[in-house]
Amino acid sequence: MRALTWQGKRKIEYSDVPDPVIQEPTDAIIKVTSTGICGSDLHLYEVLAPFLDPGDVLGHEPMGEVVEVGSELDGLKTGDRVVIPFQIACGRCFMCEQGLQTQCETTQVTDQGMGAALFGYTKLYGQVPGGQAEYLRVPQAQYGPIKIPHGPPDDRFVYLSDVLPTAWQAVEYAAVPKDGTVVVLGLGPIGDMAARIAVHRGLRVIGVDLVPERLERAKIRAVETLNLNDHKDIVNVVRDLTDGRGPDSVIDAVGMEAHGSPVAKVGQQLTGLLPDVVARKLMQTAGVDRLAALYTAIDMVRRGGTISLIGVYGGAADPLPLLVMFDKQVQLRMGQANVRRWADDILPLLGDDDILGVDLFATHHLPLSEGPAAYEMFQKKQDGAVKVLLNP
Repeated sequence: MRALTWQGKRKIEYSDVPDPVIQEPTDAIIKVTSTGICGSDLHLYEVLAPFLDPGDVLGHEPMGEVVEVGSELDGLKTGDRVVIPFQIACGRCFMCEQGLQTQCETTQVTDQGMGAALFGYTKLYGQVPGGQAEYLRVPQAQYGPIKIPHGPPDDRFVYLSDVLPTAWQAVEYAAVPKDGTVVVLGLGPIGDMAARIAVHRGLRVIGVDLVPERLERAKIRAVETLNLNDHKDIVNVVRDLTDGRGPDSVIDAVGMEAHGSPVAKVGQQLTGLLPDVVARKLMQTAGVDRLAALYTAIDMVRRGGTISLIGVYGGAADPLPLLVMFDKQVQLRMGQANVRRWADDILPLLGDDDILGVDLFATHHLPLSEGPAAYEMFQKKQDGAVKVLLNP
């Protein structure tokens, strides 16, 4: 089959790879019909090269049709239409029963000290072949796949793999009080969808970004928008809009590649010049993230407010202003989204009314074969790219 494979920093190839096969009785094989490029895929494209090997199959936002099932799968059959969560979870262990599928004790990547295995996401998360491919092997298929009806277009459901539950969890963790205000830093796919969910809940939402197309998309969905390029002191601008206190909650949907943080930028660049074994150790023990967005969130949120951290950070020793956080009584919640925990809450919003605008959420639909160019376009924020869906 053909798939998108990582071959080096900023180098993705559309390659021939082995067809997936059933390895365990709880496996399934799906034919992928749609698969997304995620903002966190750009971390593989740009920053996390030391944790990848040439030929690794990328992608963790797939959906499709079941074409083969293992001998122990009773609830799944060939022909079923399914969305595949980005994490691999068993549904039976202590963590899964707590709704913490990203910490699944069955698939935890214990040799790396990490949580549940993820599709297409580095040695840190199990180096499991991903879903930017024609076919995908799905481990733990007795639990993971979300069955959806035939009929509506893929765009209606594909975001259940990551975007929707990640954005939903971001808003849940933000704990915005009734009639409160939440600021969303970064209006890429996750920030955009988090803003939509917050508006749907009746909250006041202020979105901050520096890409005009992203700001315009949010404005159409009743989000108050601020262009970072027009407001050098964004914290005080937001305070002026929130009775001088700051917002009740801030969602950091940016993560490690925030603008600013020049020292950390140099650190990221230096790791790219080191041998992989040295770079891996450095990134696992040093502070190499660009923390401008997180520092802004800490400064901006009102005293006693909540920060919901959903953007991906990767450094193990990143410095945080703990004195400020303690003094302000900032509450901080974070983590990979627990997809199956939120799926049942989200599905009713994906009916004919399309409350969250998922049908038109993607800015680009491209063949899988154009994936390498799509990565470059998305990374450079060209052509108004916010969300790219690929079709094998």
